[in-house]
Amino acid sequence: MQVMNSYNTTFNPDLNNSTINTGLHIIMTTDEDDARPVYISGNFNNWRTQDKDFLMEKIGNSSYHYKFSHDFDYPAELLYKFTKGDWSEVEIDSHGNRTENRSTLAHTGIQKEHVERWRKNWLPFKQSFLPQVQLISDEFEIPQLNKTRKIWALLPHDYDNSSESYPVMYLQDAQNLFNETAEFGNWEIDKKLAVMSEYKIGKIIIIAIEHAEEDRIKEYNVGKTILGKGQGKKYIRFVTDTLKPYVDSHFRTKKEREFTGIGGSSMGGLVSIFSGLRNPEVYGKLMIFSPSLWVIQDLKIKHKKTNAEDTKIYLYAGGDESATMIEHTKKLKEDLIDSEFIKDNLKINLSINRQGKHSETYWSDEFPKAIEWLFFQTK
Repeated sequence: MQVMNSYNTTFNPDLNNSTINTGLHIIMTTDEDDARPVYISGNFNNWRTQDKDFLMEKIGNSSYHYKFSHDFDYPAELLYKFTKGDWSEVEIDSHGNRTENRSTLAHTGIQKEHVERWRKNWLPFKQSFLPQVQLISDEFEIPQLNKTRKIWALLPHDYDNSSESYPVMYLQDAQNLFNETAEFGNWEIDKKLAVMSEYKIGKIIIIAIEHAEEDRIKEYNVGKTILGKGQGKKYIRFVTDTLKPYVDSHFRTKKEREFTGIGGSSMGGLVSIFSGLRNPEVYGKLMIFSPSLWVIQDLKIKHKKTNAEDTKIYLYAGGDESATMIEHTKKLKEDLIDSEFIKDNLKINLSINRQGKHSETYWSDEFPKAIEWLFFQTK
């Protein structure tokens, strides 16, 4: 199949009407083009943004084509958008605004579309969708460690005008999650959550726990490792036995394990792994970015036997972090499957960025993808 390279695209004359009438053809042109692939996402595939079955064919400079199969099961009205692979790179208008869903009732013929711009790294965002940032306490007591800690809650933007209950993700290293003055940058989770809310991907409560400054590594170190004896077991008990009950009693949360997650990066990712392994009856979602697996010579996955078959784990590793980061993270995935902690390969998602560095910039880009997959994708 060949297509002329222009907005007024027409099919090769050899493609007759009977061929066109066997399915719907979508032709998309764009003002901003690059090497990234383009996908169609819609109500026909649960709005999945990187579905290989709906990858468009590039047919010229800034021109793309997709043909629905002759036996495709069309919804009553086909709703769709174009993305470069996820919602962080979805189409937007010339002013950077969200575009409405495209639609058609047709099942055959040619549908012509045009994209003016693409969102980049989830930006720009709308102020009105920013989460409510609430300081839970400057000095929240940690009885297990005889310390106090600053802890934040990020609530959906319309939390006060709703009676809805929400899933919860507990995240380590709050200083680097949404703090504009953070020394090494921040994940910008507030901005990412704003775009997710605007696009109706899903709403979630984030509980952000600040790290212990000079004692950070000690608190996130579980058991005895090459870093010495850590306090990670006590820290995990704090989050699980003290903080979670407090959060569940003060906010409208979905308390069950399938709606509760824990995560972090580097040493924060490591302590989050152990949190899930030791408490599968509490945490059904794990978000593990660039975990510091190098501190453990031989990670033995021992977990409580529990009915936790629906646990989902999102693993991320960057190729420019260390010589062993990708290797160690891949092995962790294999070990989780071999141990049967994860019994279904589809419930563990390994994302690798070969150019990824050990920094907030890359974890920021991965954060909304992980949240969407863990909590809001059913397939």
